[in-house]
Amino acid sequence: MFENLSDRLQNVVHKIRGYGKITEDNISEMMREIRLSLLEADVNYKVVKEFTNNVKEKALGEDVNKSLSPGEVFVKIVKDELTNLLGGENTPLNVNGNPATLMLVGLQGSGKTTTIGKLANYLRKNNRKKPLLVACDVYRPAAIDQLKQIGKELGIEVYSEGKGNPIEISKNSIKYAKDNGYDYVLIDTAGRLQIDDVLMEELFNIQKEINPDETILVIDSMMGQDAINVINGFNDKINLSGVILTKLDGDTRGGVALSVKHLTNLPIKFVGVSEKMDGLTPFYPERMASRILGMGDILSIVEKVQTEIDEKDAEKTARKMMKGNFDLEDFLEQLNQIKKLGPLENILKLLPGAKKMGLNNVNIDPKIMKRTEAIILSMTMEERKNPSILKASRKKRIADGSGTTVNDVNKLLNQFEEMKKMMKMMGNGNFKMPF
Repeated sequence: MFENLSDRLQNVVHKIRGYGKITEDNISEMMREIRLSLLEADVNYKVVKEFTNNVKEKALGEDVNKSLSPGEVFVKIVKDELTNLLGGENTPLNVNGNPATLMLVGLQGSGKTTTIGKLANYLRKNNRKKPLLVACDVYRPAAIDQLKQIGKELGIEVYSEGKGNPIEISKNSIKYAKDNGYDYVLIDTAGRLQIDDVLMEELFNIQKEINPDETILVIDSMMGQDAINVINGFNDKINLSGVILTKLDGDTRGGVALSVKHLTNLPIKFVGVSEKMDGLTPFYPERMASRILGMGDILSIVEKVQTEIDEKDAEKTARKMMKGNFDLEDFLEQLNQIKKLGPLENILKLLPGAKKMGLNNVNIDPKIMKRTEAIILSMTMEERKNPSILKASRKKRIADGSGTTVNDVNKLLNQFEEMKKMMKMMGNGNFKMPF
């Protein structure tokens, strides 16, 4: 996401950092590049004009001229303005109702039904509470079956009354949720190929009847600037509380995200970053601005680790590693923990300077991790705990059992021993970086 814009803005940042003094001439040159990069990213022209005017005005202010490092101050101005453009700060969901009711709306093809499953999964995982999915799209063929399949995959109940009245289904689902101890009710409403009066009237009546805590529009970020017209079209008829942008991972331009808040005054609450059921993340404008400018997003890495990895197990393993008592059983446990974080290349992209280090285009072959796991799983518990007993015959058996070669087994054992030595040296305070 934002790949093209990120490349262009990072080049501007690199140039401006080299300037010893900020002048109207070099700022004008930089602003032309920024303006062009934003327009190419499909950001609305009015938004681009206001953004560049704000940056230029602040960059030529006295605070910058008096600074010992004007280039760094300029970068901060660009980041702050980019953050404001993206919405300023994260707007969390209002989920204080009992049960909290979330109504998702959108056009057909926006990914609304999949997104409602992702949102339910997110709420259950992060808030440790119980969601209920509600099938109110009674018109689209197989929409109810699709939601039930998603619910089955996630282990989340779906409330359905078949092809009934969506308003009555919504009301009944809330009563059902109260009676059965559900904390969230997520209502999947009907979509259309385009905005029409019949759709809007139905959504208006559902909203009026159940008074949801959140009414969120799910929109495909690949629509480009047409998305703004769709958002305003929905918001004119029903009272939206926010937007979820889907397929942002596939949109290298990302102009919609940079235009939504400014043009509609609606916050982006979540963004879809993969097709998997955990591929929905809260939208943090400042973190996204940092990523666009190549400054990384360490906070998102930390949050993901805290969510997916058991802290006590991690501490216990870390202590063993530092003492040199780390064995292949512990190593296998670490592999399983790492797998929970998703593709490693996605984590690497969040590191500061990922682009400069060539980490943006790294592809880590998942087969390598699977092969390592297969080798360890082919060992007995005694062999995992004490790899020194692995002689030729045992290695041959392990290679045959894991579908690998003896050379692969030896390579893994050598790498493991090197890692153990390095960890023990770090624990003793004797490790020096090799550069």
